[in-house]
Amino acid sequence: MYTDCIIIILKGANTMVTSPTQIRIDSNVKTEANELFSELGIDMSSAVNIFLRQCVLHGGLPFKVEIPKFNTETLAAMEEAKRISIDPNVPSYSSMEDLKKLCCKTDVQR
Repeated sequence: MYTDCIIIILKGANTMVTSPTQIRIDSNVKTEANELFSELGIDMSSAVNIFLRQCVLHGGLPFKVEIPKFNTETLAAMEEAKRISIDPNVPSYSSMEDLKKLCCKTDVQR
């Protein structure tokens, strides 16, 4: 679900001319971002202004946008981890202490 978010963008370094801008943001992303910005002592509008100024300074996005590429071994390990996490036949432990107890047993069947 998306929510509307109105952003005020400052124009020029020393002027207070602003332009209201409306963007659509996923509700969860907006909530998480607002929490982060609050911790940083800024609001959404300031964060967007910082981002846009960095785009202008860099002549593009100020970070690399890419689709992560994993090798076949990593992809296989990720699939195995996913399978193990939902397999009811694989034992699970509620604490690290329980896992350590099992590892320290000498009569563990393999």
